[in-house]
Amino acid sequence: MKTLINIRPYQSDDYPSIKQLNQMEGWSNLVEKEEDTKKAWDHSNIAYVVMMEEEIVAYVRGITDQAITLYICEILVSEKLRGQGVGQQLLKFVHNQYPTTRMELLASSTSHTYYEQHSFRPFYGFRKTLPEWM
Repeated sequence: MKTLINIRPYQSDDYPSIKQLNQMEGWSNLVEKEEDTKKAWDHSNIAYVVMMEEEIVAYVRGITDQAITLYICEILVSEKLRGQGVGQQLLKFVHNQYPTTRMELLASSTSHTYYEQHSFRPFYGFRKTLPEWM
């Protein structure tokens, strides 16, 4: 069943609701690094929220060069709306903004099956933070 949603661009005053969704999901790294997370939202060229009855119930944040690569940094749908097509609508909405790009994202051990079911192809990547160079 597809839920009708209202997608709109992120505004700075949306951040407390985004933080609350992150807390409910247990994404402690994003919650604990609040200043960095807020800065990331403020500087991302892909930043949208999903509204239902004046409440933010989902979001997507990413970056793109607008031609080749569209990278999804985070996508989160509130637990009560999962399985209703909200995430798929949100990803399609973003991809339609940049139709020549390939969409890339990282999946967790619990979310990878969702992406596989929606025909995303797995790819291999690496990650390193600056302190790990020390």
